[in-house]
Amino acid sequence: MELNIKQDLASNWFKLLQDAICDDISKIEKKKIKFRSTQWKRGKKKDEGGGEYKIFENGQVFEKVGVNFSKVYGKFPKKFQKNILGANTNPRFWASGISVVMHMQNPHIPAMHFNTRYICTTQNWFGGGMDITPTTKDEHERKKFHNTLKIVCDRHNKKYYEKYKKWCDDYFFLPHRNEPRGIGGIFFDYKKNNFEKDFKFVRDVGITFQMIFNNIIKKKINKNWTLKDKEKQFIKRGRYTEFNLLYDRGTKFGLQTGGNVEGILMSLPPIAKWK
Repeated sequence: MELNIKQDLASNWFKLLQDAICDDISKIEKKKIKFRSTQWKRGKKKDEGGGEYKIFENGQVFEKVGVNFSKVYGKFPKKFQKNILGANTNPRFWASGISVVMHMQNPHIPAMHFNTRYICTTQNWFGGGMDITPTTKDEHERKKFHNTLKIVCDRHNKKYYEKYKKWCDDYFFLPHRNEPRGIGGIFFDYKKNNFEKDFKFVRDVGITFQMIFNNIIKKKINKNWTLKDKEKQFIKRGRYTEFNLLYDRGTKFGLQTGGNVEGILMSLPPIAKWK
């Protein structure tokens, strides 16, 4: 299969998934909501792609949710080339992906994050994953979440779940706090052995995320909470913010490749606190 066909298949899927997730969010809010939709372009002098990010705030369920699609291309800055697979000898790249972050009104509903991407340099690969960050401990939810992830991973390869769970645990960790960001999930990168099989897995992960966030929200949407619960949520969001600004690879990649700043930082919560 030619590379441009692979790129079209991947980017079209990411855009379709963006639309589907936004439709789910509207249904959860039970009203016709208006996303703040912003289309952006990369490159001031020539066409280097761009994307669209959609943000919705102050809903009954979602305090802030961002759903970002991008398709960009061009050349990596010289100082950045050595950090990217396949870019050491040739700086040209193409990348497309979807990124979703959900911050909820109800502190009993965890913050949720998902992204998948396809990147092409002299090598081409998929990456992505999902994780959730609860404010309050819920062992049943943790077990169900990870069991769902194991099921989707096992459909493709029995070794995926343990490998990608550990990768997620190691990645979403705040060294300066010596604590995990949340309860983990799966994280994968550099999937480049078989496009058809890898793309099928990526699509399955996206659909699974849709199922997971719908199920978690449906279960907890009417659970009562207090101002004390909300304060705990604000503190947890502070940790979330620290990770995204200090360690997140997607944030660094976007900023260092001339991405749209507001779209990149959409993952930050509307209100966070520290103590």
